[in-house]
Amino acid sequence: MPSPTSRSGDRYGADVLSTDWRAPRRGRATEAPARKGDVVEEVTADFCGEIVEVDRDLHTVTLEDRRARRRTFPLGPGFLLDGKPVILVAPPRSTAPARPTRTASGSVAVHGAKARVARQSRIYVEGRHDAELVEKVWGDDLRIEGVVVEYLGGVDDLAEHLRDFRPGPERRVGVLVDHLVPGSKESRIADGIRRSPVGPHVLVVGHPFIDIWQAVKPERLGFEKWPDVPRREDWKHGTCQRLGWPHRDQADIARAWKHVLGGVRGFQDLDPALLGRVEELIDFVTLGP
Repeated sequence: MPSPTSRSGDRYGADVLSTDWRAPRRGRATEAPARKGDVVEEVTADFCGEIVEVDRDLHTVTLEDRRARRRTFPLGPGFLLDGKPVILVAPPRSTAPARPTRTASGSVAVHGAKARVARQSRIYVEGRHDAELVEKVWGDDLRIEGVVVEYLGGVDDLAEHLRDFRPGPERRVGVLVDHLVPGSKESRIADGIRRSPVGPHVLVVGHPFIDIWQAVKPERLGFEKWPDVPRREDWKHGTCQRLGWPHRDQADIARAWKHVLGGVRGFQDLDPALLGRVEELIDFVTLGP
């Protein structure tokens, strides 16, 4: 009697153990680059949309559906591309772009120019994030002009810095202060310096934002407006929480700031309330009396 496996059209079929019987019906997930323009589905949220943004720092992908609604998800497994499961990863970095003709501040780029010997005048910037933002947008201009930007831990330290620096006609100081609004502690300190003997050689200006993050236009980061955070909460943690960004510890806050700074390509990404103040400081310390 012939064995069952030798019969043509075996009614019992092949041996199931000879195949990957545990494989999902749609197949196993494979890695795929998250490329802008691709349409994918996030299976747990049942959200289907076009990839409009990929953020390497936050490790996220933003999808936009046909009703122009946007949602942000972590990169990784849980997506369908062309009906097949994929593990979305950040796409490979593109090749270096052509050399720009303008600096980030909008000035004409001068390639190959050596930085000018540093002037005696200085610009003090309150806060590390403020200093990093000024460097990113105005750094090329400041090096050409020979202006050194120094980090100021807080406006309370300003008087001590000025005593050590001893401002004068050839040693001007420009100061950028956070949240300089009428009636604030910062405004009282600034008024005191203006009335002091060094007042003519020091210019203190400020922006109205609680934090320098708010000077970045929110639409550059994929949302309409910066959230309102109650005064009793830490602004950065509260902002990250309301935007759905990781905010457990300081490392998360640092990554969030890197994401915010990454959304700034030039002056056009900043609120005019900051642009005018920084340009005013640069003019003050470079144009002379």
